Amino acid sequence: MKIVPALLAEDFDEFLARLKQAESFTDYVQIDLMDGSFVPTRSFGPERLNGLNASLTFEVHLMVQKPSEFLSQITNPKLRKVIFHVEVEENHSEIIREIERRGLTAGIALKPETGIDDLGDISSRVQSLLFLTVDPCCYGNPFRTEVLDKVAKARAVFPDKAISVDGGVSLDNLKTFLGIGVDSVCVGSRIFLHGDPKENYRRFAERLRELQGG
Repeated sequence: MKIVPALLAEDFDEFLARLKQAESFTDYVQIDLMDGSFVPTRSFGPERLNGLNASLTFEVHLMVQKPSEFLSQITNPKLRKVIFHVEVEENHSEIIREIERRGLTAGIALKPETGIDDLGDISSRVQSLLFLTVDPCCYGNPFRTEVLDKVAKARAVFPDKAISVDGGVSLDNLKTFLGIGVDSVCVGSRIFLHGDPKENYRRFAERLRELQGG
């Protein structure tokens, strides 16, 4: 299992500060983009990612109603993966086709209340599934324990998919995620909001090594 720092910010300067912090302890992050419609919070525009001069690579988690519009505005060569939500009304196949045309990896995200049956045939078109374990919009929302059963079921139904969780991840529940077969956990507030982000990340990595017997 991997620890993926998650960067979420409404203000671009705040985002840049966290990105710079992340560069000191990781080479890969998840960047959350929001439109103020799909979720109540709005982030900076997707085009602002194009001018980044960061050493790390990244994936984007598009919490937006029209992921195709956001995707078309991101041309940064450090982008590796695009995750959009199954709940959006745009044509999922067309979004995935465009992601793959650009040589990127496609992933599907599910809100806490969305069941895996809602994935339908689109699950065969993506390489990864991201389960939100909090209500999306901002750092620090309460952990939704009921999502754990859904994640465990998904692990059994989709043995070949990379499964990630996002939200409410802590040192205390890493063992639970490891036990149900999660491949990566996206950690935001518990890395960036309190204390030293580099030290917080080190604690997560150390705890994970202990759990994996390393």
